[in-house]
Parts: sequence; C-alpha cells; structure tokens
Amino acid sequence: MKAGVIAVQGDVSEHAAAIRRAGEAHGVDVETVSIRRSGIVPDCDLLAIPGGESTTISRQVHDEGIAPEIRAHVEAGKPVLATCAGLIVLSRDAKDDRVSTLDLLDATIDRNAFGRQADSFRAPVDVVGLEDPFPGVFIRAPTVDEVGDGVETLSTWESRPVAVREGPILATAFHPELTDDVRIHRLAFFDADLATDADSPEDDAGEVAAE
Repeated sequence: MKAGVIAVQGDVSEHAAAIRRAGEAHGVDVETVSIRRSGIVPDCDLLAIPGGESTTISRQVHDEGIAPEIRAHVEAGKPVLATCAGLIVLSRDAKDDRVSTLDLLDATIDRNAFGRQADSFRAPVDVVGLEDPFPGVFIRAPTVDEVGDGVETLSTWESRPVAVREGPILATAFHPELTDDVRIHRLAFFDADLATDADSPEDDAGEVAAE
C-alpha cells in the first residue's frame, strides 16, 4: 500500500513512521511519501493531514493543486486521518475567513479552543473502538462545535468533541503521531477490532512537542 502525508507543514515524519508501524501490526507493507505538490495523492491508498498552522496548510493545498485531489480521494472512499490543523482544514466551517476549508467533514470548528501553546497538555481520552484510553497530546488544539447527522463523535474531552468520524475520514483535535501508540492510525486506516489490542504502550511517549 502507498500512504501519502501532506507535507506542506506539520509532523510529517512522525505520521509516516506511525503509519508504517500500524501497517506492520497488520502484516501490511506500507510505502510512505511526502506530498508537497499535485500529482501524488491520486496514487495513494491512504492519506494523512498533519497538524500545524491551518491557514498555511489550507493556502498551500489550494495553491499547489492538492485540494481537488484530496476531495477526489475522499469521494473514492479512501481513508484519511486528519489531526489538529488537518481537522480544521477538512471541516465545513473553521469560523475564520483566513482558512479556506475543504468542506469534506460536516462539522464546524473552534480553533485554539484549549488555549495557546503554553496551554498544551496531555490527557487520557476514551475513544470509541479502543478498549483503553488513548494518550492524547493537545497542542493549541481545536474542538468540534457542531456536527452533521452523518458524523460520529468518537471521543470527547471536557464535554467537547475531540475525535470524529465521517465516512473514510477520521479526524482528531489531538496529535496521535506524537506518541508511541499507533491505535488511532490503525483505527483510521485498517479499522481492525482493537478490543484486545496489545500495541498500547505502558507509558506515554516523549514530551509535548511544539508545532
């Protein structure tokens, strides 16, 4: 399989490594490629859109001709994992005119809902489909304000949605790629029964990284 990571900004190498580990857990060889221009997404089976600055990411994917390819990928039913700023970019409405969203996820977003960089935090979040809590890393994280009828809320924190799913899209307000736990990537791309998953690490990995 080939997995593409939108590489105009954000945790590109971390997502690529997590996807490869998730594939290995399922006995699948996954080739990962970084995407900075058009013409690559159509060849990808899987797609990740990392965090970063949502205004920059949205501008770049439109300027480089990647935006229509992402739309075609989703319309073809191919899996997408979008984290933090990726969630914002895929949404119907970011409530910010500086962000040209792709309107692929029927949700409105509150950008930086959990505060500034200094307010970044870790928290164990319960996620539908995972038996044990996931070590959520929240960095200037958004939340979902409203969702359409076709959107499933997978996780909440302080009563606010922080992980949602619609069709082939799984989107999180937190950064699963900044942990050693690949269950979110497995849930997004392989949709396996993780009830008895053994890949959850005993300890959270690393420090909260800056975007």
